[in-house]
Amino acid sequence: MTEAPKKSEWRSLSSYQWLVLAVAWLGWVFDSMDSTIYALVMTPALREILGPGATTQSIGWYGGLIFSIFIIGWAVGGIGFGIAADYIGRTRTLVITILIYAVFTAVAGFSHTWWELAIYRFLTALGIGGEWAAGATLVAEVWPESLRVKGAGLLQSAWGAGYFLAAFVYLALSDYSWRVMFFVGILPAMVAVLARLKVREPERWVKVRRSPEWRAQRSSKLAVLFESGMRRDTLVGTALAFVAVVGLWGATNWTPTLIRELLESRELANAEVARLVSYATMCLNAGAILGYLAFAPLAERLGRRGAFLVMLAGSALALPAAFIFPNTYASALLLLPVLGFFSNGIFSGFPIYLPELYATRIRATGAGFCFNAGRVLAAAGPFMTGILVTQLGSFALAASSMAVVYLLGIMILSQARETRNEVLR
Repeated sequence: MTEAPKKSEWRSLSSYQWLVLAVAWLGWVFDSMDSTIYALVMTPALREILGPGATTQSIGWYGGLIFSIFIIGWAVGGIGFGIAADYIGRTRTLVITILIYAVFTAVAGFSHTWWELAIYRFLTALGIGGEWAAGATLVAEVWPESLRVKGAGLLQSAWGAGYFLAAFVYLALSDYSWRVMFFVGILPAMVAVLARLKVREPERWVKVRRSPEWRAQRSSKLAVLFESGMRRDTLVGTALAFVAVVGLWGATNWTPTLIRELLESRELANAEVARLVSYATMCLNAGAILGYLAFAPLAERLGRRGAFLVMLAGSALALPAAFIFPNTYASALLLLPVLGFFSNGIFSGFPIYLPELYATRIRATGAGFCFNAGRVLAAAGPFMTGILVTQLGSFALAASSMAVVYLLGIMILSQARETRNEVLR
């Protein structure tokens, strides 16, 4: 069993190592904020864009379609920029991707048709997917081995903080047009400037970049992932990420719409609905942050496979409980933190587990591919939820039916390789 790090180990971290975590953490915070904005404003945005004929069913259809296009963009960006990070460097890629998602989130505020919004969300997603691959690899290679798992857990907690930030901004701007929420998305550009000025490439990557093995490699980095010694890790890592993404985007991220559905009979003003949706999102992500932070100690105590099993089983139970059982706003607030703990907390496993599967020369490519390739198939998740809304007539029933994907994840986990106590190669 891996012991918890002693206080002296934390104190041994240099100011530069903390800076690297801070920059990657802030990049992921704004990553989360920019991806969450759409979930918060989807209903009012599509109601305005689609015009007088907008219905619950049409909003569900186009909303799910845009979600799916966004996830495909995330996959393309994650794989493409993951490869770029191995070739041109982790820091350079981090800067480029943050600028991409900041600029196109803001541009989405000028959308006047659903397909314009879909295009801008696709371009935003390119940067969001690429930022994770660069940031997670950067932290894994700069932080010391004894604290690397804890650093990865802290990094992933940024996603929950980004949800909180999006909810706070939405609450503060509830009296303004949904377009203003997208304009706020330009803020992450400041993090890109900080990264460009303060963060250098990891010494581990620089050394490998100059090695004879690097120059001798003939096959593409993507092809290497499917060589006999790595094929199983790549397939299992990709499948686990697929399950987590389907659960999140096909169900959990419909929480704002679920809350709106619960509040329909109360005939509240738009500003009041926005306030209550923001509070519900905060409750979901209070649980999510606890889940992000809990995965690291679980992974050290139970192993990587054991920690994933806890999160998968918990998600399979919490999702239908949170979406079907609540018949009041108050009861939803009690169950959403539990859902957030499991369905969001599982994502802390990926910056821990995926970098451990690959050597430095292909680490960003491997982690980026596994975390994002499954999104191409997972893009069907929100699209399927949108279809189920038209069939079942309810966002709650449609989203809760997606819980079955977590049972698939438990079966996939039986093929995963345990990497606890292994050091980065």
